[in-house]
Amino acid sequence: MSKTIAVIRGDGIGPEIMNATLRVLDELKVGLQYEFVEAGMAAQEHVGELLPSATLESIARHRVALKGPLTTPIGGGFSSLNVELRKRFDLYANVRPAITVPGTKARYEGIDLITVRENTEGAYGSDGQVLSEDGDMALSQIKVTRRGSERIVRYAFDLARRQGRKKVTVVHKANIMKTTSGLFLKVAREVAAQYPEIQCQEMIVDNTCMQLVMNPHQFDVIVTTNLFGDIISDLCAGLVGGLGLAPGANIGTEAAIFEAVHGSAPDIAGKGIANPCALLLAACQMLGHLGLEPQAERVRNAIRDVVGRKDRVTPDLGGTGNTDSFADALIDSLRADGKAAA
Repeated sequence: MSKTIAVIRGDGIGPEIMNATLRVLDELKVGLQYEFVEAGMAAQEHVGELLPSATLESIARHRVALKGPLTTPIGGGFSSLNVELRKRFDLYANVRPAITVPGTKARYEGIDLITVRENTEGAYGSDGQVLSEDGDMALSQIKVTRRGSERIVRYAFDLARRQGRKKVTVVHKANIMKTTSGLFLKVAREVAAQYPEIQCQEMIVDNTCMQLVMNPHQFDVIVTTNLFGDIISDLCAGLVGGLGLAPGANIGTEAAIFEAVHGSAPDIAGKGIANPCALLLAACQMLGHLGLEPQAERVRNAIRDVVGRKDRVTPDLGGTGNTDSFADALIDSLRADGKAAA
């Protein structure tokens, strides 16, 4: 296999964790090639644009991108570069796994759940936002469509079927938001009826948050609208040790962008101590998307092995290593695994 992907190193710690991630991917020897493009502050400094046309063209051409964290400047322009990329490429499905890695400071053991979040509509649309001239009143429009609801719920059920998962929890607030959340729930019920082998559970969003804290093991796949999914997916990251272990995939019909969901961490940028796990796990999602799930699982196993043994890991994971030593340990683990398999 030979496949070229667009690579956005990102801002802050982005270049450091991207370098570590690509070193690990190269060790797999699966024929990945990289076209490096820019976005965010690096692009602003070099070409005077936050999202250069060359970057957008590269993503469109290769249809797969791996992205480090981006910083959106305060002021005019895009409200969020991540939101803008999702809109540009209609990346309607945000897929956030939360899986326990032994050896971390996770609150629970044995967590294995996925949040599937609608990524393009809901409360995050810029249309309809109004602030009164006197600054005393703000209005924002929430838009939910049948099409958007249907395709995200179907994505969640197809994902459950493909991975052999048994339950999908539809999270809503239809008891209060009777039009927007009500439409989402109505469509979800229609889609769920087409997957009789998968249990469909309905749960109000506030109860979902409480249940996740009390007993997260009851969940398997969660599907919900944009704002609720944003909150729930970060809550789930907290169950397994934080955003440093939280990957994210943004999937559309024509393109997919895989990313670390944490920020650019400018306070530690350049110090070489950033944990690359979130981006590595996002790269695993990317490998699965490319039909390379066995190789993705090899990387996940290496992460479990290295973190579990505290072998050259970064300080946030309880080690005394750095970003490069962490990558070295992962590569050593992959090589040992390869020799054992041979």
